[in-house]
Amino acid sequence: MTRITGCMGARKVWHQLRRDGIQVGRGRVERLMRRLGLAGAVRGKTVRTTVSDPGGVRAADLVKRQFAAGAPNRLWVADFTYVAAWAGTVYVAFAIDVFSRTIVGRRASTSKETGLVLDVIDMGLRHRNYRPTHGEDTLIHHSDAGSQYTSFRFTQHLIDSDIDASIGTVGDALDNALAESTIGLYKRS
Repeated sequence: MTRITGCMGARKVWHQLRRDGIQVGRGRVERLMRRLGLAGAVRGKTVRTTVSDPGGVRAADLVKRQFAAGAPNRLWVADFTYVAAWAGTVYVAFAIDVFSRTIVGRRASTSKETGLVLDVIDMGLRHRNYRPTHGEDTLIHHSDAGSQYTSFRFTQHLIDSDIDASIGTVGDALDNALAESTIGLYKRS
């Protein structure tokens, strides 16, 4: 007897039918479920961390996928992600010094507002005892085009700290690959 519950997706329904001796293709199961408006249960909720403003003005991409620095505090890459916790969604932000591949700033919060990424920069500046320099040795902060990184408040903070902003193109993870790989390692641990 076929025992199919309302939370099963096409793959599980297909396997259950095969166990019950009903020979049917997986594609047919998918088409029939779609036609009947049936879908499997989705665990958790989808969280968008990067919300860009297509009409907004943002900094140029100064890095152009060249993740190399000749000395500490020349190039920091930053990003943030989310993790599911018992209390709900927790956002975790990082700033990484490209020269040493060291996380110089990090913060966790239940809010993904601009303050999250500002605190990460401030932690990095304190941790590295950064003193603003002018000219070629100015620190570059590279991130994606998320609204937190393009906000007026964040941009002004970078200007006040004598940091040059750099933002990759929208929807291209390779433009911030070093930060993305660090986040991948964090989420796997």
